Amino acid sequence: IARRLTESKQTTPHFYLRGSARVDRLLALRQEVNEGGGTKVSVNDLVVKAVARAHVLVPALNVQWTGDAVRHFAAVDVSVAVATPDGLVTPVLRDVDSLTLTRVAEQTRDLAARAREKRIQPAEIEGGTISVTNLGMHGTEEFAAIINPPQAAILAVGAARQEAVVVDGELAVATVLRVTLAVDHRCVDGAAAAAWMRTFVELLEAPARILA
Repeated sequence: IARRLTESKQTTPHFYLRGSARVDRLLALRQEVNEGGGTKVSVNDLVVKAVARAHVLVPALNVQWTGDAVRHFAAVDVSVAVATPDGLVTPVLRDVDSLTLTRVAEQTRDLAARAREKRIQPAEIEGGTISVTNLGMHGTEEFAAIINPPQAAILAVGAARQEAVVVDGELAVATVLRVTLAVDHRCVDGAAAAAWMRTFVELLEAPARILA
């Protein structure tokens, strides 16, 4: 893990975009879904699903750098960072764009549990074009992460906190979530990354579109 992260930071031309979203509607959607019983959905599950939806709408980020070319993908595979006693592991959720929200939650829990128990298979940590790493549960408001090669990007997710915001010229209180997207400039340019971030934030703020 240390070797790969060192190589990534030294050889991958990272650039960063920061975004913030008002997520009160997202949290309300989560509560409504969880009131139905069965598998409980986390905020991170909704974020992962929104990432996949943004990749469908802005496919320029659903890529990998191969060393001499850009490889494009049709399906969206998303890595989810899991902290284990032996370090960070990033198991991959396959075809997230075609999974239901509850299925994303089920698969994420299964992969995370097996990663912590050292039962994850090598094939389950290979592939993907983007990783999601979330420190919000630890109270971290905002941070930047290192890209997991050969992926094109990693999204760092902070804690959702109530803040003062301006809505239609008036001061109001909203729950704000801050994210930082690190992108490999060899395979994604700034305009494409900015379009992805705008789309992602819009999905968080209009969460019914995540499930479309």
